[in-house]
Amino acid sequence: MNSFLLFLLLIGLIGVSSSVLEKQQASYGSWNETVNISSGGKEYPAYLAIPSQKGEWPAIVLIHSFNGLEPGYRTIVDDFASQGFAVIAPEWQTYNKSPKDDVVKKLISDSVTYLKSRKEVNSASLGLTGFCAGGRYTMLFLPQMAEFKSGVAWYGFPYSGGFNNESKPADFINQLKKPMLIIHGTKDKASPVADIYRYAADLDTSEKYFELKVYQGQPHGFMIQNGQLSDSFQAKDAFMEMIGFFNRTLQ
Repeated sequence: MNSFLLFLLLIGLIGVSSSVLEKQQASYGSWNETVNISSGGKEYPAYLAIPSQKGEWPAIVLIHSFNGLEPGYRTIVDDFASQGFAVIAPEWQTYNKSPKDDVVKKLISDSVTYLKSRKEVNSASLGLTGFCAGGRYTMLFLPQMAEFKSGVAWYGFPYSGGFNNESKPADFINQLKKPMLIIHGTKDKASPVADIYRYAADLDTSEKYFELKVYQGQPHGFMIQNGQLSDSFQAKDAFMEMIGFFNRTLQ
């Protein structure tokens, strides 16, 4: 009897693993357009991509780096959509290269409102991701914004007050209730990996769920090279780490 139950359990686990793997390998195709997000009395352009197949898809707000919405980020958004996500990337520097945190937070919130208005979006399955300054925003706002079920922070700054010396993401650890994936490189000079290990230790001490993926030898911003999406093994692997994490946490 016990052997039979073990057999059924193994079959179930294989089925679940196969389902997740198939979803990660799937390509749904995608279409994209530039839309406007109304926020704080201003109009912000945002790059939107949605899977070509009909359905209600989990959705992601993607926050680009300090260098702007470079072509490589548009490629990431398109690739994201081909994996079964509706993704919007607002250009948060449209009016100010270094805006206040509350301006960006409001724009993210208004981007969520826009996503919820789309018939292609499953509004109960929303995630947040960001790169560089966007990684800091992910660390900072994921604990504060109930709309999101999980987040992925790319080479963020957990102990930085940002451009205007405001709140530090680490100050909000106790408020964090959602899973977070942190992706970083060991050769990151802008955001030393030692700070990430410290942040991970602080999260662990506070019993907050997180996952950490560190790429040996990778510098700050390793996903984008000369404005384009990197073709390196590390970039490809890190992208699929993100896809797998959102597949698991946005269900």
